[in-house]
Amino acid sequence: MKNNDIIKVLDNQKFFYNTQATKDIDFRIRNLKRLKQAIVKYEDNINDALYKDLRKSKFETYATEIGIVIDEINFHIKKLKKWAKPTRVKTPFLIHFYSTSYIYHEPFGHVLIIAPWNYPFQLLMSPLIGAISAGNVVTLKPSELAINTANVVEEMITEFFDQQYISVIQGDKHVSQELLNQKWDYIFFTGSTKIGRIVYQAAATNLTPVTLELGGKSPVIVDKDANLDKAARRIVWGKLLNAGQTCIAPDYLFVHKKIKHEFLNKLKFYITLFYGDNAEESPYYTKIINKKNILRLQTLIKDADIYSGGKVNVENLYFEPTIINNVKPDDLIMQEEIFGPLLPLLEFNVLNDVINFINKRPKPLALYYFSKNKKNQKIILKQTSSGGTAINEVIMHIANNNLPFGGVGESGIGKYHGKYSFNTFSNAKSMLKKSNIFDSKIRFVPYTHAKYKLMKKIIK
Repeated sequence: MKNNDIIKVLDNQKFFYNTQATKDIDFRIRNLKRLKQAIVKYEDNINDALYKDLRKSKFETYATEIGIVIDEINFHIKKLKKWAKPTRVKTPFLIHFYSTSYIYHEPFGHVLIIAPWNYPFQLLMSPLIGAISAGNVVTLKPSELAINTANVVEEMITEFFDQQYISVIQGDKHVSQELLNQKWDYIFFTGSTKIGRIVYQAAATNLTPVTLELGGKSPVIVDKDANLDKAARRIVWGKLLNAGQTCIAPDYLFVHKKIKHEFLNKLKFYITLFYGDNAEESPYYTKIINKKNILRLQTLIKDADIYSGGKVNVENLYFEPTIINNVKPDDLIMQEEIFGPLLPLLEFNVLNDVINFINKRPKPLALYYFSKNKKNQKIILKQTSSGGTAINEVIMHIANNNLPFGGVGESGIGKYHGKYSFNTFSNAKSMLKKSNIFDSKIRFVPYTHAKYKLMKKIIK
């Protein structure tokens, strides 16, 4: 799309927003239902597109892309009227005689949502739900790397929604930059920390508020008293979901020295159980998005102590599930987010050493701890900081609509999902309503010494 065409679409959206139509709660609910209707109609097309882009199985596509979005829509439809009601709050009587105070949730206005390629449907639709619920008009920018999904999304949105209300603009990084050059009321970005900084800088030019859903190296700690069988099964599933191309995937693994050998065997066992002796032939194993990322992953395991896996088929975009043993903190694989099916393993003796290791690095998007020891569970929660934490589990905290999802520090800014999505795309506007029955003279000039003493007494 040419720059002039982009500007025309955006101008039309701003005009439509100013008609006030999107602020009507019934309008929002109707369009949430319309979005659900669109997804149900296009389910087969979405399945086909995600298979072409990432070779996702039908089950994985529904669980992580389609189903999770429909569940979110249902939640918003059920709760929206309650969320959108003005909330009355207490008003200090001595300062505000005969006054009432409310919080009103108003839409920001014109919203830009930029999605990544790893979950190209879910991570575009999920924030869209929040933007619709809050009453905004929306421009969607899908990832050009997952082109089949982007095309289906554009076709679906164009069929079910007026472009003045929700538009889809496709293109490469130059189109993204042109979009970022425009004035927005809110920007929601999901992607790498590197690109997140570019988005943040662009937003700062216009003082535009942002949500940045980024990533980082999410650690997993397996203590000596953990249920090793369940831990191995859950970690392998979470790591190899979407072939590790998940922002909250277990990135690296700290295993207690006493159980390291046993745990390595269990990890290898579950990889084979899930995907067979040759994962390339498994219908449940996702491909890497492109050759560039295959080559990047190959670089990360150069000279590594590979415990299992390591095979690559560049032409088929296949990278075998790989466990790397005897990893050191200064190894290349520990310097950046992996975003692939590689699991580096470090050992530990003292839990506090692991905590210190984690705390010296950027705060992760997720942190996972496997242990039966409730005291140590509390220590992990109290002494570490992350966007989200799961005890004896990985990934699944994202599937609770009542929990906020988002990062902290370099792993992101802002939270969403459920009510947090509604809040993210809403401006919480304060409102004080004063009666004309009475005015206290104390706040008006002249400011006498007697008034000064009375004010101090009131606020004592």
